[in-house]
Amino acid sequence: MPAKRRGAQLIMLGFAVLIVMGAYANVGLAVDEKIPADMLTYGLALAGLMLAAYLVLAKFAPWADPLILPLVTLINGLGLVMIFRLEEAKQGGASSANQIMWTALGVVMFSATLIVLRDHRMLQRLTYTAGAVGIVLLAIPAFLPSSLSEVQGAKIWIRLGSFSIQPGEFAKLALAVFFAGYLVAKRDVLALAGRRLLFIDLPRARDLGPVLATWVVSLGVLVFEKDLGTSLLLFGTFVAMLYIATQRTSWVLIGVLLFVGGAFIAGQLFDHVGARFDAWLDPTNPIYYGNAPICSQDPPGDPMCGKSYQIMQGLFGLGAGGILGTGLGQGDPDIIPLAFSDFIFTATGEELGLTGLMALLMLYALLVQRGLRTSIAAREPFSKLLAGGLSFLLAWQVFIIVGGVTNLIPLTGLVTPFMSQGGSALLANWILIALLVRMSDSARRPPPQAIQDEGLTQVFQR
Repeated sequence: MPAKRRGAQLIMLGFAVLIVMGAYANVGLAVDEKIPADMLTYGLALAGLMLAAYLVLAKFAPWADPLILPLVTLINGLGLVMIFRLEEAKQGGASSANQIMWTALGVVMFSATLIVLRDHRMLQRLTYTAGAVGIVLLAIPAFLPSSLSEVQGAKIWIRLGSFSIQPGEFAKLALAVFFAGYLVAKRDVLALAGRRLLFIDLPRARDLGPVLATWVVSLGVLVFEKDLGTSLLLFGTFVAMLYIATQRTSWVLIGVLLFVGGAFIAGQLFDHVGARFDAWLDPTNPIYYGNAPICSQDPPGDPMCGKSYQIMQGLFGLGAGGILGTGLGQGDPDIIPLAFSDFIFTATGEELGLTGLMALLMLYALLVQRGLRTSIAAREPFSKLLAGGLSFLLAWQVFIIVGGVTNLIPLTGLVTPFMSQGGSALLANWILIALLVRMSDSARRPPPQAIQDEGLTQVFQR
């Protein structure tokens, strides 16, 4: 039987917490020339939270992959360190205390998901319910007045007084469940080939309905909510899951053509979409929204007015970091707008350098690899599709935000998973990890007879 490896998992968790505390002390020594007075408090808080998550996992998902939780702990912890660093640099909006609170709530959601969802296969029975919930969550901000839903031009929030939530973060999980359930039921039909064009077997015209419907929904998010990131994230996830279900390369090509064509048309018709593409093509040129230049920086007379100030400052920060970085606490991340949310990757790159960013990306790659390994090991089609879809969702989000802040692709406004400040994304991503852990436990758990035989063997050995 496969080993549970809970002891190894606990050691890796302790190692992850030690790395985070070392980074935390490094920031304090660089900024104030002394170890932060509250380092022990933060260290015990993080260690206590992850120990609680470990105990819940050991009790309710004992056969789960032992590497997933330590990887998430390390990434989340490094995000806490960077937000503390930005708070020390007096960047408005950065609050390490708030992020610790959201991390605690994320661990609560992780634990609650594992306790309540004993068998993830029950989600397959909620396929269309999950789809309806996901569409409603996506659509709510579009129908609210701008005063309750718009932040920095994107209508993706629900704001009631001091409380705010981004429903799209939870919609992506609901829609992933819907995609998996729907594609399991329809994959045989969608895998049928129509005409052959060159070396590709095209699908039948009558089977284009699902991908066209998802394309229309993603364009609706792009046009009415001005959210290129969520639009690209959802449509890309559906196309990837469609490919996993059918193994048809033609679906990927059709998806790429649909999204590129739709984004181009939207860029020509809507100023807020066109501005994103103009900033991507040349961040140094004036970017106009209507007849007025966009000023991303106060005061309006700033020489960067009319130019993509965020992208430029982020690229300058990456350039200043070089190969090895300036060192934690020794850079100037406070001059990068929104360094605590959209641009935390570039702020990290300035102080850790290319080497540190490659290590961070490797952590994400390992996390995605464990999710894909769960997908391969799963015994039923729904689990394979859902685990693969959630893993791709995480990888795709990292690619979109990293590509945006490095100007590889147009900037979308997504956040870096587990690192950027904010509650909605952090809670949703912890739930995503809980789903992967639950499916990993099911995939690695030996059959009941094998467990019984192992128990009898141990009795005879005693």
